[in-house]
Amino acid sequence: MELFDLYDSERKQTGRTMERGTPIPTGYYRMVVHVCVFNSDGKMLIQRRQPFKRSWSGMWDLTVGGSSVSGDTSLSAAIRETSEEIGVKLAPDELKRVLTIQTESIFDDIYIVQKDLDETALTLQYEEVEQVKWADIAEIKSLVKEGSFIPYHESLIDLLFFMKDHDGARTAQDKTEI
Repeated sequence: MELFDLYDSERKQTGRTMERGTPIPTGYYRMVVHVCVFNSDGKMLIQRRQPFKRSWSGMWDLTVGGSSVSGDTSLSAAIRETSEEIGVKLAPDELKRVLTIQTESIFDDIYIVQKDLDETALTLQYEEVEQVKWADIAEIKSLVKEGSFIPYHESLIDLLFFMKDHDGARTAQDKTEI
């Protein structure tokens, strides 16, 4: 039985948990994480989900994605999911949280990692990942358009590729002294 911690709208733990597969109670949130690994060529490692997965089966997705389980922090969930899904052990300082997307019932934290990996040497979690490959922004957008990648907004893909090379959302530094 897998348990998820429940959070309030201010992202504070409520002390309540829910079991996987049960609806999230109204007014509560659970946490999920995504990790996008980029190599020095500027490509993102993407994964194809197993065809027997219940949701988005057989579709391409970001490098890693999963739920924070009870007791996880967002960062520890990102590290754990990366290790489980592709067999890569990351140190906390290798991950940069660049975005949190809040939906009706989920906080989705997205992390970026810069790391050259040999995709043929990765240990893929059979229950989750069928295949991985490196892809540039044009290929990912093409896969989204043809319906074989999870249908993220094109602007999200643009933002992730932008954020891999930038610290923050501005393209220039503010020179104003404080």
